[in-house]
Amino acid sequence: MFKLIYFFNPEPSAAGRKLSKTTAPSVMRIALASFIGTAIEFYDFYIYGMAAALVIGPVFFPGGNPATQALSAFLTFAVAFLTRPLGAALFGHFGDRIGRKTTLVASLLVMGVSTTLIGLLPGYDAIGAWAPALLCFLRFGQGIGLGGEWGGAALLATENAPIGKRGWYGMFPQLGPPVGFLLATGSFLLLAHFLTEQDFKDWGWRLPFLASSVLVIIGLYVRLALAETPVFARVLLQHQRVVLPLKEIVKSHVTPLLLGALAMVVCYALFYISTVFSLSYGTTTLHIPRQQFLGMLCVAVLFMVAATPLSAWAGDRFGRRPVLLIAGSAAFLSGFALKPMLESGSPVIITAFLSMELFLMGATFSPMGALLPELFPSTLRYTGAGTAYNLGGILGASFAPYIAQRLVTEGGLAWVGGYVSLAAVISLFAAHLMPDTRNNRWT
Repeated sequence: MFKLIYFFNPEPSAAGRKLSKTTAPSVMRIALASFIGTAIEFYDFYIYGMAAALVIGPVFFPGGNPATQALSAFLTFAVAFLTRPLGAALFGHFGDRIGRKTTLVASLLVMGVSTTLIGLLPGYDAIGAWAPALLCFLRFGQGIGLGGEWGGAALLATENAPIGKRGWYGMFPQLGPPVGFLLATGSFLLLAHFLTEQDFKDWGWRLPFLASSVLVIIGLYVRLALAETPVFARVLLQHQRVVLPLKEIVKSHVTPLLLGALAMVVCYALFYISTVFSLSYGTTTLHIPRQQFLGMLCVAVLFMVAATPLSAWAGDRFGRRPVLLIAGSAAFLSGFALKPMLESGSPVIITAFLSMELFLMGATFSPMGALLPELFPSTLRYTGAGTAYNLGGILGASFAPYIAQRLVTEGGLAWVGGYVSLAAVISLFAAHLMPDTRNNRWT
């Protein structure tokens, strides 16, 4: 494996000579450490999305009709997306100041504690209005934690990557979301199999949240064994750290920040329309049994897993931009298929639609593991990549289930399909303006 070499200092100091002898971690350790944190944190995030679609409304917002309860639950879902850029800026600051490793450990702890406490939170019947208020506060904590997670995980992978392999290494954290989704969906499937509907609503939905504490301990064990990335080690050695990374981003790197955020919009819209909204619509309007629909989603997310390495390989081979343009164009067309395929009521046709959307999500999402870090210099990379990623979450995902619920109520499923196509147009516009970053040197 390659070693830490400092090209800009022909006669390194004693500290530099010591660092240069440190062997880089194995590919397997890099893959595991960057993957496991995103898998756990996205598991935490997805179990809330599923709970919001199935049970959060009745437990924390009793009274009113099911549609009103669903809208209230989806608004709490949006809270965490609104706070994710704040988490990206906060953890990004320390990630660019003190290092990737320590910051990644802290973000995992914040997310895990918030998720576990949601599982312990009494409902409206027990503590009244405090229940939704505390729920929003803990969703705030989830958003802060996840906001700091992705940027650090992507840097952990790409800053250890050899030349020409940043897309492939950047794939490792991108595999975390589909695996986290499988874990989340699998946990709800098990509950549907072993518990009655009433037991699930009374207490069973809390179990996946409580299980997060065990997963976080595993993730911490893996990450605490890490060393700092060679790129950031060089930043430390050369005393290049920026005092206020976010200020420098806003001052000198607004264009890549905005283009990166807009490029992410279609990823989020594809995912949350085909999972959270579709789960709610399928179980309440189409009356597909919850257990069956969750099984359909498990099948569909496998297509996202398959698309991730294919898109990463293509990004290294042909460039990030061409992959995004092709996948985004396909996502635009897929919006026109939403109404006829979901309205069919056929589990086979609906599963095919979900599989198509999640395959396209994987194809548009995978290149971002390398693309967003490549847009920023190493002294600002944690802050820049993480903030762009999470700003995209506000635009593409925070209110996506809520907007889709309103659209289907006001105009029908065709309007929801138009929403997906519009998100694709936004990301295509950003990808068209963005230079290809495949051959960028780390700076």
